[in-house]
Amino acid sequence: MTTSTKRILLAAPRGYCAGVDRAVEAVEQALDHYGAPIYVRKEIVHNKFVVETLSKRGAIFVHETDEVPEGARVIFSAHGVSPAVHAQAAERNLDTIDATCPLVTKVHKEAVRFAKDEYDILLIGHDGHEEVEGTAGEAPEHIQLVDGPAAVDSVTVRDPEKVVWLSQTTLSVDETMETVRRLREKFPALQDPPSDDICYATQNRQVAVKKIAPDADVMIVVGSANSSNSVRLVEVALEAGARSAYRVDTADGLDPSWFEGATSVGLSSGASVPEILVRDVITQLGEWGFGEVDEVRTATEDLMFSLPRELRADLKKAGQPVPRPARGSRRSLDVSAT
Repeated sequence: MTTSTKRILLAAPRGYCAGVDRAVEAVEQALDHYGAPIYVRKEIVHNKFVVETLSKRGAIFVHETDEVPEGARVIFSAHGVSPAVHAQAAERNLDTIDATCPLVTKVHKEAVRFAKDEYDILLIGHDGHEEVEGTAGEAPEHIQLVDGPAAVDSVTVRDPEKVVWLSQTTLSVDETMETVRRLREKFPALQDPPSDDICYATQNRQVAVKKIAPDADVMIVVGSANSSNSVRLVEVALEAGARSAYRVDTADGLDPSWFEGATSVGLSSGASVPEILVRDVITQLGEWGFGEVDEVRTATEDLMFSLPRELRADLKKAGQPVPRPARGSRRSLDVSAT
């Protein structure tokens, strides 16, 4: 009788996307260059470990701009902010560094363009999410939120011939397309955005999980509860055939009872998760007998974004080299100062 090898099916791509990498690097470089404290409006990215690590280095996270002392320096998170927030910062004479993901900025520009042309904009996304608030703030009189397929019935527009949909960048691709399908049934003239709004990293991580899930007795997604894309990965895993799926912030959240009788564990992480947390999960699973790690790659990511222009300009003035952010998912958060 042979004993089945317990293995980990490790998703690739996973973890940090280019926008998250850029935002975290911006806070680290700001702390190095300007010194602490550096204020950050909202969580720079939706990951508890990242926020706690940067806090230990001197970053101060606030909910709103009016919590930042007048004249201080503040970084806007990767999720983006509305024009009203920029105006509030200017009124308080704050030095701002805008770490909004360029892919979110693209959606903002689309909203402004379609509002200028008097379109009704149907923004598919989750009510209360910071990214949705920022995008909606670009054209509040033209944008209405559509929070999933069930919300379609209540949507009304001024002119059914001038309607376009946009979306939050971190949604489930399948659910978003179902929402669009229902919207198009209601508004046949519905226009698509000029390019895909759901970001490449969100899509790539969902594709990788779909590949792994049918072969996984248990699927583990590393990511925080307020990370939309991490939560979506759990849902995608279950829909794709994983027998069970769980989200954990860190390896400490793993429950050994989840793995009783299991011979295969799928493992991925959300786009705001540093690789060090995934490695900790692999180590813990190894101690429980899952000693073989098979990486399942469905795409290779090489997109990189330069640091925010305000920070680049100050680094250049000081004669300091301007670092290029590392490629997405392989980067680990700098924990040397903790």
